[in-house]
Amino acid sequence: MEVGLVGKPNVGKSTLFNALTLLEAPVAPYPFTTIDPNRGQSYVRRPCPHREKNIPCNPGNASCVNGVRHIPVTLVDVAGLVPGAHEGKGLGNKFLDDLRAVHGFLNVVDLSGATTPEGQLAAPRSNDPKVEVAFLEEEMSLWVADILGRQWDRAMRGVELQGEKVEEVLAERLTGLGITSREVLAALRTTGLDPVRPSVWTGSQKVALSVNLLRGAKPRLIVANKADHSTLEDLTHLESAVAPLAVQATSADIELTLRKAAKAGVIAYEPGSGRFEATQEGTLSARQREALATIRRFLETWKTTGVIESLERLVFEGLHRIAVFPVEDESRWTDGKGRVLPDAHLVPAGTTARQLAYLVHTDLGEGFIRAIDGRTHRALSAEHELHDGDVVRIVSRK
Repeated sequence: MEVGLVGKPNVGKSTLFNALTLLEAPVAPYPFTTIDPNRGQSYVRRPCPHREKNIPCNPGNASCVNGVRHIPVTLVDVAGLVPGAHEGKGLGNKFLDDLRAVHGFLNVVDLSGATTPEGQLAAPRSNDPKVEVAFLEEEMSLWVADILGRQWDRAMRGVELQGEKVEEVLAERLTGLGITSREVLAALRTTGLDPVRPSVWTGSQKVALSVNLLRGAKPRLIVANKADHSTLEDLTHLESAVAPLAVQATSADIELTLRKAAKAGVIAYEPGSGRFEATQEGTLSARQREALATIRRFLETWKTTGVIESLERLVFEGLHRIAVFPVEDESRWTDGKGRVLPDAHLVPAGTTARQLAYLVHTDLGEGFIRAIDGRTHRALSAEHELHDGDVVRIVSRK
């Protein structure tokens, strides 16, 4: 799974990327620090079923920390977006092309309002973050509308004269974005367009269709960053302005500081927690003590840094993913090498047993006979929909 970090320059995208991955993407107080996309691995958390059997697990693709599975998610941090990006302004076309493969977006905005539309530093609250939310959707929608509109008249004649399905024609154009004909059809219905006569659609209707395509096929969560320079009232204002989009307040700066301090052994801190403990109190300088005191005050107000929560909310609430655990022995929950619950997979809600088999290995899908529930030991049909936390054995002829 891939998640894109998007937003205008200088709002903290790369700091958020570094906090989630502990990599060293360049960060600087001027626009377009990021030119080529940064890619790194973060994770989302799910309870590990191993505790139900009171035996340790043997993690393969997803580590287990204190009974919590850390399931990998790939992050893509791309160049900042400025108004007019769909026309090539800034690094717009490159930015948009870098996002083709992502499943959803973390739309990072400056909650403190201290950056201009072009990403220059400004006085706090001199800019409204709701404008950032609106212009990103506009730029991306115009980009998609441009893809849809290429050689429009000729393509739509095939729909109207030859009986082709418009959703299939448009989905073919959007293959590189991973948008399916089913998602196109849903967007057509939401937009209220006549699928039989697409030649009469206006330019504004194509843009409206693009808006609904992105909302349905590429969900986004608004990351209200720089909360350490903002107030709870700022957050309430933004939430009201962009509803029904979900908003998560964050301080990527503080999260990155905490993770680096934990890595250095200065503090004990679990990402997503609202607290930390200094482990080397006696060796800290006065400046370090004051920095930790400032972070504690922030956590008293905001409860957490919001960083890991932003990714998890997008993955589980926006993208509707669940975690499943395929095994080869439904009684011992082991694979062929005797490892307990080696792998955890993020799959879309509604994934069937057969679809899971294909995800694990094509041969398992093609030779699918049945699945077996690891808890109840009941046989599951090919069309049985899996649930979050399921432990499943695939029985196959191959």
